[in-house]
Amino acid sequence: MTITKTREGSRLALALEGRLDTTTAPQLDAELKNGLAGVTALELDFAGLVYLSSAGLRVLLSAQKTMNRQGSMKLTHVNDTIMEIFEVTGFVDILTIE
Repeated sequence: MTITKTREGSRLALALEGRLDTTTAPQLDAELKNGLAGVTALELDFAGLVYLSSAGLRVLLSAQKTMNRQGSMKLTHVNDTIMEIFEVTGFVDILTIE
């Protein structure tokens, strides 16, 4: 998975490409844990994401909990396959998806 990071003041945008699974979830988790200090707006761009596993869902849930305390988080460009995963797991009720 490739993560492209853009930070402007207190806004952090991460564009994800590839697969967010057991192998790559720790990479995103580390990026978020090290990069959320002072962030009040987090945007995850899923345009290039082709697969999402339960390990990826766990990282997203953790990031959402952190951002609930310090600002907002939204997901953009979610494809139909990944949206279906969010719907089946109930994550559509937890995450802000645009």
